[in-house]
Amino acid sequence: MTLAKHLGLYQQTSAKTPSELIEEHAPLVKKIALHLMGRLPASVQLEDLMQAGMIGLLEAAQRYSSGKGATFETYAGIRIRGAMVDEIRKGDWVPRSVHRNARKIAAAIKAVEDRTGREAQDVEVAEELGMELDDYHASLADSNSGRLFSLDELNESGELPLQEVETSDNPLEGISSNAFRQHLAEAIEGLPEREKLVLSLYYQEELNLKEIGAVLGVSESRVSQIHSQAALRLRGRLSGWHDDKD
Repeated sequence: MTLAKHLGLYQQTSAKTPSELIEEHAPLVKKIALHLMGRLPASVQLEDLMQAGMIGLLEAAQRYSSGKGATFETYAGIRIRGAMVDEIRKGDWVPRSVHRNARKIAAAIKAVEDRTGREAQDVEVAEELGMELDDYHASLADSNSGRLFSLDELNESGELPLQEVETSDNPLEGISSNAFRQHLAEAIEGLPEREKLVLSLYYQEELNLKEIGAVLGVSESRVSQIHSQAALRLRGRLSGWHDDKD
């Protein structure tokens, strides 16, 4: 595309009204909702996701500026997905006991790895928790039902989501975020190969658990366990990030 054509397309996009942007990109809401539905429990309704997504699209249309350096579709996609994820969190469809167990598992994995200096094995973590191996695997499956956004939710405290932030006058905020993301990337690189592969297929290739199971030759429930253990292993390893940084 020539520069003149590019500028013409850019000016045409930026000149659209919020109403025109909403009408043109409404199908994007359903596309994102359907994609998320394949990664969520049956208790989450498509209509609820789409309603939240439309609010995200409306906000994107009102707030979008061509000076943000991204196309409207890219910007709106972030806002739509964020609104849907917020709606899921507000629904509180994960029992508190699941969150408590997830924290215990992450702490147990970290304790084993700190003590042995290597990757914690399933049987070792189960023993650390005082569980039978089958019970540990069941706890992993339960934990995964509430951690499908685990990489998105990991932040410097291990509790809250990594969110898009508005431009700030404080340059240290970007440094902190970039430093953490680098630390997270290093932690992912240090995962056991199977866990790293599952995360890659899930987040980068955007396969669902059933499709990943077909690739690995294991059951969907086993993929769920591997995914959950990878997320909790990361959570344990990143729990001391502030201390390491200091």
